[in-house]
Amino acid sequence: MTVTNDPTSTTTDRVRGQALVDKVKELIHEGNVRRIVVKNDHGHTIIEIPVTAGVVAAIAAPVVTAVAAIAALAKEWSIEVERAKPPIAAVHEERTPEEGH
Repeated sequence: MTVTNDPTSTTTDRVRGQALVDKVKELIHEGNVRRIVVKNDHGHTIIEIPVTAGVVAAIAAPVVTAVAAIAALAKEWSIEVERAKPPIAAVHEERTPEEGH
């Protein structure tokens, strides 16, 4: 069995214009997203958004406003999304107590 210590996974999507704004809004409201990185078509990081469940409402509006402003600047963007992996459940053997003890 292989056990990794990396509790996250990263995916990348390519989007254009308003789709960038819509995708960021969607990702902010997901429960397992930890970080969103928006890169331009040359691969340079434009904005990095740490997403914490407790502050989602507080950061959503200004972040979406900033993303909307940058969405008009280039033809295509890539979004790297770091998500928390679900915890691996420990496998426990179920044992029945011996009768009479």
